[in-house]
Amino acid sequence: MFFTSDTHFNDPRILRIDKRPFANLLEHDEALIARWNETVGPRDEVFHLGDFARGDAETKAALLARLNGRKHLVTGNNDDAATIELPGWESVGAYREMTVDGRHLILCHYAFRTWNQMGKGSIDLHGHSHAKLKPMTRQFDVGVDAFPYRPVTLEEILASRQRRAKPRPTEA
Repeated sequence: MFFTSDTHFNDPRILRIDKRPFANLLEHDEALIARWNETVGPRDEVFHLGDFARGDAETKAALLARLNGRKHLVTGNNDDAATIELPGWESVGAYREMTVDGRHLILCHYAFRTWNQMGKGSIDLHGHSHAKLKPMTRQFDVGVDAFPYRPVTLEEILASRQRRAKPRPTEA
């Protein structure tokens, strides 16, 4: 199972606004598609937390069809009706809660200041901020700007902030 957000396929603004390291939009889109497909297998599940792509329905459908996996959309502010209605999504919604590896996850495009079961250890996965928000405990931006332009597993997400345990001084 994988998570990602803010791919912004076919969106010329993304190169300028987020200074993504690609010479042009075609290079950007092809690199993200290649990295997605190197990471995700045909039977894997991917939760895309919004801002999938710009363009007409046919362009978006062709992009979605090129991506491996069973894809779920948690809608973002740039996901219009054409995106939401694409037949390639297994599910579409504005918000989702689920349990993965014994961890309760809250999925939304937007980062929350507080979320369901926060005090019980639940984890908030979001996009939208393009890796520009100061991290909060158990809150993670899963967008392609926060990770290496590809979907990531929950294990990778959690490991991204783990601190190495400091060795204890030896007792004399």
